[in-house]
Amino acid sequence: MTIQEPGWDLYRAFLAVLEEGSLSGGARSLGLTQPTVGRQIEALEQALGVKLFTRSQTGLAATDIALTLRPFAENLRATANALRRVSTAAGASGTVRITASDVVGAEVLPPILTALREAHPAIKIELVLSNRAQDLLNRDADIAVRMVQPSQAALIARRIGAIPLGLYAHRRYLDRCGVPTTYGELKNHALIGFDQETNYIRVMQKRGLALQREMFSLHTDNQLAQLAAIRAGYGIGMCQTPLARHNPELFPVLEEAVKSELETWIVMHEDLRSSERCRIVFDALVSGVSSYIAGGN
Repeated sequence: MTIQEPGWDLYRAFLAVLEEGSLSGGARSLGLTQPTVGRQIEALEQALGVKLFTRSQTGLAATDIALTLRPFAENLRATANALRRVSTAAGASGTVRITASDVVGAEVLPPILTALREAHPAIKIELVLSNRAQDLLNRDADIAVRMVQPSQAALIARRIGAIPLGLYAHRRYLDRCGVPTTYGELKNHALIGFDQETNYIRVMQKRGLALQREMFSLHTDNQLAQLAAIRAGYGIGMCQTPLARHNPELFPVLEEAVKSELETWIVMHEDLRSSERCRIVFDALVSGVSSYIAGGN
């Protein structure tokens, strides 16, 4: 009787659950559903004839045999990644359509896409800048960089962290108008902010963004215009912390009193999982935006 060896997908699920500590966490990291990952763990346990996890009050606890298997599974992952890089580096080609917000698309993605171009010159990029969530289910775009968690089951979503936000101003403005030391002193300064209060703005306010429309001297819903006004020294406005740190003339204002963050996800339709070019671009965005976020912490 021939014994079928477990496939890499089962070991990948095993590693994800081991690293995340739960089926739900492992499923999120892989962009799969929790029942799917649960079935993969059960299949691996049956194939190996061992118990890999036991339930605890804090989630799933790895058994001793699971911990013994971990370095071997990690070696499998490294080998699988190497095989994929070698096999796809030369042959990947075609067009991938990416959608992102104005600021992310104009300020964050260009160096990431430049590195992608150097590694895969046959892949062409269509970049759509919009603060409206493009419909991936109807293929308005192939891949999206989103600031809210998608809820559609047919989408592969990878959470890559949260972009910290804070109030910033150009050195010229602070030299001219002084640095506010309390939240109340902001009323004496030129503030830059939104024009229309959207659901997204209300969510951000609940998360700690304690700024109201009537406080602003300059109203615009275009995030690039807000950023340009901050850089020009018009006044004080919200800015992504990693982006501000790439601008040495921008300084934080009320750093501890006013701050928030943007949950960030890379998303694509599950039907594109088999597309080499889409997987390459998806992975490049995950890696590049993760590095960008790390630069703001």
